[in-house]
This record gives sequence, structure tokens and C-alpha cells, in this order.
Amino acid sequence: MATVAELKAVLKDTLEKRGVLGHLKARIRAEVFNALHDESEPRPPLSHENLLINELIREYLEFNKYTASVLISDDHLRKEKGSINNIEDPLVSQAVKR
Repeated sequence: MATVAELKAVLKDTLEKRGVLGHLKARIRAEVFNALHDESEPRPPLSHENLLINELIREYLEFNKYTASVLISDDHLRKEKGSINNIEDPLVSQAVKR
């Protein structure tokens, strides 16, 4: 009797030979992307700790001259009550210096 690993290998080879495997992978990636950007399902609000972590990451990226545009442009973060741009607490870098 064939093992699970052998069955996977045969199935993968068969799908590759038929030219289907690439299309299936692309379709799965597209569906995952669409599910992540589905506006009909509201995202849970970020906790205050997560907002501070995001601010720390943003400051790190800016300090090291990397772009933070992906993090900042995330519409989900800007819509949060008390978003990373409006945190009432001092900036993370100021809090760490204390």
C-alpha cells in the first residue's frame, strides 16, 4: 500500500504534467488575497498593545530609512479608533527613553 507522501508525490506530478498545478496555485493565492481584503466582513478592532507595536514598527522603518507606506496606508489601521497616527500615549520612542 502506498504511503501518504507517495500519493502526494504522484498527484503533484500528475497535476504538473497536465499543466493544472500552476493554475490551482494561482487561484488559491487569488482567493486568499480576496478573502483578506473582503470588506463585507468587519475586522476585529486592534488592541491598544497592537497599536503601540505597529507604531514601534513604523518608527523603526522610518529610523532605518525604510518605507513604512504599506503599514501606514493600511486602511484598517487608519480607521481604528485611536489609530497609530492618533495614539494618546507618547510615541513609543519617547516612552522607551524614560
